[in-house]
Amino acid sequence: MEHKRTVKDGYNAIANLYLESRTQKTMKIQLLDEFIRKLPAKARVLDAGCGAGLPVAKILSEYFDVTGVDFSEKQIELAKKNVPNATFICQDMTKLDLPAQSFDGICSFYAIIHIPREEHHALIENFYRMLKPAGVTLLCLGAEDLLDDIEEDFHGQRMYWSHFDAATYESMLKEVGFETLLSKVLPDEIYDGKHFFVLAQKGSSTR
Repeated sequence: MEHKRTVKDGYNAIANLYLESRTQKTMKIQLLDEFIRKLPAKARVLDAGCGAGLPVAKILSEYFDVTGVDFSEKQIELAKKNVPNATFICQDMTKLDLPAQSFDGICSFYAIIHIPREEHHALIENFYRMLKPAGVTLLCLGAEDLLDDIEEDFHGQRMYWSHFDAATYESMLKEVGFETLLSKVLPDEIYDGKHFFVLAQKGSSTR
């Protein structure tokens, strides 16, 4: 819980500053085009770790019925103002208990990397559960092995990261039941480091 408190407090404190850095049109946001093409019209989409809603939830809300979740109260407050036509929930995404098969798509940008990695498998399993058959997910994951990393000055605040490497996530997704459609390891254009972006699809069974 200590690490999650670090992340929550940090993003509450830097909400506006971080929003400015992430609203740039980066190559990662362009991956949303692939995600959008895979979804039916008026699809129900979950943005997990939505932050202040820009740019991801706003882009998605132009096409779909979007629900965003984030455990930072300040970020959700901004998201409701920035994307008034979406629904936002202030909750820890690892605790989500939404109905099974309730979404056509789930995306998560720059959020899972802040969750202790021992929780990642269960989180991905829950995404699978919440997706409809043949639903798709677009996830930003770690590209390199990192158990626990603390930075004392992330926009002036303490921040935490934890993740596996790309190969481990490929195996994890397959084990859960996802088929990888597209995957890329890309450098972060704003901060140091790399991220593993993967677009994957749930099987057409009713599991």
